[in-house]
Amino acid sequence: MQIYVGNMSYQTTEETIKSLFEQYGKVQKVTLIKDRETQRPKGFGFISMSDDNAGTKAIEELNQQEFEGRALKINEAKPREERPRRDY
Repeated sequence: MQIYVGNMSYQTTEETIKSLFEQYGKVQKVTLIKDRETQRPKGFGFISMSDDNAGTKAIEELNQQEFEGRALKINEAKPREERPRRDY
């Protein structure tokens, strides 16, 4: 199951968010999104969990919970939409 995690503190690391989700089951992958130019975190990311039931339970229990001073926004990730490439 792919999970979207938003409204994270900019200090959140892959290790800290992984340990939060590991309370509910095995975390396969953590991807925190960073700005291409500055490499600073953008405050959101994605978690992959192997068990859908564990993922659903994590979403239900962690959504709107405070973590590192921010109320997390958590839901099942939607498939990425193909967008036209922008030319600058």
